[in-house]
Amino acid sequence: MFGTEARDALYDIIRMRRDVRAEFAGEKVDDDVLWRVLAAAHHAPSVGNTQPWDFVVVQDEQRLKEFAEHVAGCRQAFADSLPEDRKRTFDPIKIEGIVESRTGIVVTYDPERGGRHILGRHTIDESGLFSAVLAIQNLWLAATAEGLGVGWVSFYEEDFLADFVGVQAPTRPIAWLCVGPVTRLQEIPDLERFGWRTGRPLEEAVHWDAISAPRHDA
Repeated sequence: MFGTEARDALYDIIRMRRDVRAEFAGEKVDDDVLWRVLAAAHHAPSVGNTQPWDFVVVQDEQRLKEFAEHVAGCRQAFADSLPEDRKRTFDPIKIEGIVESRTGIVVTYDPERGGRHILGRHTIDESGLFSAVLAIQNLWLAATAEGLGVGWVSFYEEDFLADFVGVQAPTRPIAWLCVGPVTRLQEIPDLERFGWRTGRPLEEAVHWDAISAPRHDA
């Protein structure tokens, strides 16, 4: 069992975790810290113990700039699709720190790892993908504990990223994560600060026995 200090530290890390964009300090993460963070990701639970992930670390400056240019084009296409009021809200929101973070980690998912008969995936095939996402969560929390920021980039075309890191089907890239030292972590998430969308209170998300059922003792 862990003591209250360790427990409280874990809850603080979960609470402090942010999707970082503008706060990267422009320094490269130390190799030993990077390996600790990757080890934490690799310790994630996985269906059938398949560990269906791989991690492609991108630190070459020119390659970071190339991917950032691709993302900028995708961002502009999204902005152009918005109604004018939402576009005004979106315009000041920074959506990536690809170059500033100096390290990108591409997480891939291989649905064939483990063979045809994977324990736990017989009726819920998505559990393999869920496993890879758990690795991302482990990485994110470990990075926060190390004083690093992580930004999940989602403005890209999957085929472009697959080709960029040499992934061939059925393996697919599922995330580009910007990872690096930060000047600070925002107290309030960016999308709330900029007025894009606020979070839901826990009370709205918890249900008892069925999605519409009130609590027994309510």
